[in-house]
Amino acid sequence: MTVLVTGAAGFIGFHTAKYLLEAGKRVLGIDNFTPYYDVTLKQDRVKQLAEYPGFKFGEVDLCDTAGLSTLFGENSFSQVVHLAAQPGVRHSIDHPEAYVQSNLVGFSNILEACRHHQTGHLVFASTSSVYGANKTQPYSEEHSVDHPVSLYAATKKANEVMAHSYSHLYDLPVTGLRFFTVYGEWGRPDMAFFKFADAIINGRPIEIFNEGRMTRDFTYVGDIVRGISAVMDVLPTRDENWDAFEPSPHSSGVAPYRIFNIGNSKPIELMRYIEVLEECIGRRAIKTYLPMQPGDVVSTWADCSALSEATGYSPQTSIEEGLSNFVAWYKRYYKVN
Repeated sequence: MTVLVTGAAGFIGFHTAKYLLEAGKRVLGIDNFTPYYDVTLKQDRVKQLAEYPGFKFGEVDLCDTAGLSTLFGENSFSQVVHLAAQPGVRHSIDHPEAYVQSNLVGFSNILEACRHHQTGHLVFASTSSVYGANKTQPYSEEHSVDHPVSLYAATKKANEVMAHSYSHLYDLPVTGLRFFTVYGEWGRPDMAFFKFADAIINGRPIEIFNEGRMTRDFTYVGDIVRGISAVMDVLPTRDENWDAFEPSPHSSGVAPYRIFNIGNSKPIELMRYIEVLEECIGRRAIKTYLPMQPGDVVSTWADCSALSEATGYSPQTSIEEGLSNFVAWYKRYYKVN
């Protein structure tokens, strides 16, 4: 049986496909090479995956209903890992239509395909951004996600609700993972850690929002993909003891459906993160301090106890090790001395 990884040319999709291939699984990766950032980087990721004999690739747009239906009809997917999406909080403010198409229409098509072709388990990417205006930390799956502060977060919350309905109606096992600030090699150029490194190495100022008074639960991509792989083999089931009068969002409830946080559970101050990045690069940053940006939050912190209990998940990578790995990759890839 083959695992379908959507967004295989993307940052987390690439690492997930690579991890599964190295574990001996067969992977079919799809992507549409949207030009949100450098397409060459995406193509180079796929070239790396193409070196594995168990990998196949198809250029497919999730909004192409017929193309997606054909893909599912011609293959038998034991599991689907859905990582394709239009990412970015600030980008969603200026380009809402891209999020509606990719994150809502595209996800709906994935759900329909999984339903009609009896996929064994759908694992999909959500985000810590769904916690929005919630101030209670660490963030738990028990907490309200009713107050998103960006359209990106709103589309991801919509994904969770859509997935639950399909899981309930069609007995489709579904697991959603709320990622917390992922970083690492082959990262996206629009992400803060990548932009910081690129600016520092090339002697340009870095933009630090909210005057640097921010913390993030930075999570190394290697830890993320180990968590994804672990959860793939843990099928959610209906909770026969679920109380409809006191419903718990943490419980699977009336559907074979679960949501998990997946993070590092160790928030780091942004200025410390930048300091470690400077140490790895061997050069000080030129800092420009700016006010808080629309759609952003001051801090994130993941409670991953539910995921740990279900799968044994335990992040292993410090920011010192993770950023060192990223900087080494950046210098190799961009041929920087």
